[in-house]
Amino acid sequence: MIVNIINYHKDYKQYFYDFNKEWLQTYFYVEPFDEEVLSKPETYIINKGGYIFFAKLNDQIVGTVALMPLEKPNEFELTKMAVHTEYRGRHIGQQLLEHCIEFAKNKGLPKLLLYSSTKLKNAIYIYRKYGFVELPLETNCKYKRSDIKMELVF
Repeated sequence: MIVNIINYHKDYKQYFYDFNKEWLQTYFYVEPFDEEVLSKPETYIINKGGYIFFAKLNDQIVGTVALMPLEKPNEFELTKMAVHTEYRGRHIGQQLLEHCIEFAKNKGLPKLLLYSSTKLKNAIYIYRKYGFVELPLETNCKYKRSDIKMELVF
């Protein structure tokens, strides 16, 4: 199943919120920082030079992912990747990941960072498959659920 990956549009903002909130509630819980970013994606991602993408299948939004700018110039966090429950297991997340990797390479970015949890064994396996390697996790990580930090250097 191949989806069309499209850029952020405010008409799709609610999908970004709903898909991510559902995913977080299923596997963890919604942290205050998550709620802020999810409810104000323009403020925290788009207006700061970041990107949000949506996976579209037959005119329906089925997934989303973001590249959120970090403090250092040209450093982005791959974050807020979520696929609608009915479409999970169909490699849509991998297509979103591939899109972000190609997008970052085409933009000339040096690397992508991500934070995850080793509880998500399939996700960690896929990140490693695409070349992400583990880094030491900061003691003051912004996500309480995260116990692994990874990067992909281009």
